[in-house]
Amino acid sequence: MKKVLKSLALVAVFAVLASFGLAQEGASIGSGLIAIGAGLAIGISAIGVGIAQAAIGSAGAGTLAERPQAFGQILIYLVIPETLIIFGFVIAFFLNARI
Repeated sequence: MKKVLKSLALVAVFAVLASFGLAQEGASIGSGLIAIGAGLAIGISAIGVGIAQAAIGSAGAGTLAERPQAFGQILIYLVIPETLIIFGFVIAFFLNARI
């Protein structure tokens, strides 16, 4: 039952956000949906990067405690998920150019 309520709450939040995106003056419904898509491109990729860096950061801290010479390798592992947010930003930039 709790999962159903959480799902309904998520749908309600998305509906409120969609109404803000569609309530632009002098714009069509398509441009509002493009704006929502641009926001979702950045938001979802940011959530994914946060989840990935949480796991990589905790494992990297443990590794650095045992082997301090592995700093460069762990730094590269932390930078790799950041490309995901860059891709999300590029997609949002291209979508914003279509409005």
